[in-house]
Amino acid sequence: MNRTSQIIEVAKQTIKTESEAIANLVNLVDNEFAHAVETIYNSKGRVVITGIGKSANIATKIVATLNSTGTPAIFMHAADAIHGDLGTILKDDVVICISKSGNTPEIKVLVPLIKSRGNKLLAITSNKESFLGVQANYVMHAYAEKEACPNNLAPTTSTTAQLVVGDALAMALLDLRGFSSKDFARFHPGGSLGKKLYLRVSDLTSLNSKPQVTPDTDVRKVIVEISEKLLGVTAVVENNKIVGIITDGDLRRMLTREENIKGLTAKDIMTANPKKIHNDAMAVEAMELMDKNGITQILAEENGVYCGVVHIHNLTKEGII
Repeated sequence: MNRTSQIIEVAKQTIKTESEAIANLVNLVDNEFAHAVETIYNSKGRVVITGIGKSANIATKIVATLNSTGTPAIFMHAADAIHGDLGTILKDDVVICISKSGNTPEIKVLVPLIKSRGNKLLAITSNKESFLGVQANYVMHAYAEKEACPNNLAPTTSTTAQLVVGDALAMALLDLRGFSSKDFARFHPGGSLGKKLYLRVSDLTSLNSKPQVTPDTDVRKVIVEISEKLLGVTAVVENNKIVGIITDGDLRRMLTREENIKGLTAKDIMTANPKKIHNDAMAVEAMELMDKNGITQILAEENGVYCGVVHIHNLTKEGII
């Protein structure tokens, strides 16, 4: 077997081993898992997640997922906990301890300390019969028969299983809380995902100038309006209502077609009944409408009154695209 084939084979075997372990987790979700979820849901405190080694890395990711989906959580390293950080845990907090074996020295020291404080202790472990598994109030079983590592040493399958169980926990809590897309946006106001859920057309039109001419505006003044407003477009407005649109492309086509532009007005070159969007619509809807129609600007209106322009550059700048 040449090197390329060997690389491909190892990669495929790794994915196969881990995917089989993940598929098996479906059979391990039981009443204890449900009780663990209910314990967190009914708690008045936070979720404190702890672990050591690679399990600690998984713990930080689960903390991030919980925080972003409505369940307050913090990370506490198991080694630091027994050297002063135990004070991180407050009276009403629920503690989740993550460990593949459930028998590491740090875990054996930490678990009795947590229980002596009266906090509920949940476990994510591959071994339900371990010290951690037996001492925990409820176990979320993250069984992994073998690591993807050929020496069965490097945490690979086991940490993947822990991560998946953590995601299952977070999604179960999300469902119980009725956590919606609007809630998600409140927790992610600065990210592109959040902006897709809360940014409206009005937020963008307010940033731009508002180019407009009347149907009888001379073409020369139309050119000036488009140039000065720097959006490559102008609305043609009559009685505050949009009756047409003129783009810089329309101007180029006019100049190619007409030898003498004297006497031409906006209504002679405009596109009547252009694509429009409500000023209160979501910005992502403007993006979808532009993409569908192959355009880079769209006019916004509210109650039939012209409000302004959304340019594709606005969407790019805000991270919508």
